[in-house]
Amino acid sequence: MTKILIVDDEKSIRTLFAEELGEEGYEVITTGEGKEAMGLIDSSRPSVVVLDIRMEDCNGLDLLQEIRNAHPELPIILNTAYDSYREDIKSIAADYYIVKSYDLSELKDRLADLVKGENRP
Repeated sequence: MTKILIVDDEKSIRTLFAEELGEEGYEVITTGEGKEAMGLIDSSRPSVVVLDIRMEDCNGLDLLQEIRNAHPELPIILNTAYDSYREDIKSIAADYYIVKSYDLSELKDRLADLVKGENRP
């Protein structure tokens, strides 16, 4: 089963993603703390990370760089409520940049692409 790590400080987002992606057949691991994410990546070995940018305990763009340095091949989707970070030079390290929505169609499509290894930017 494909494992997805959701890193987002909003509990409602983590719950929604876990339910929706679980129904799609993914095993979903979540954390509300960016600082915990690296340990979960090392211990759980997810296939894809879905990462928020603005979190209470850390900057998701800095965490993105940390993940890339330690796990350069691990696919990462930035999922944020802010379109303005799309232009940030650090954002280009992500495989996809998605603006948060309660319609998870785009997220599900990008996850499917990454899991299949297709259309990876």
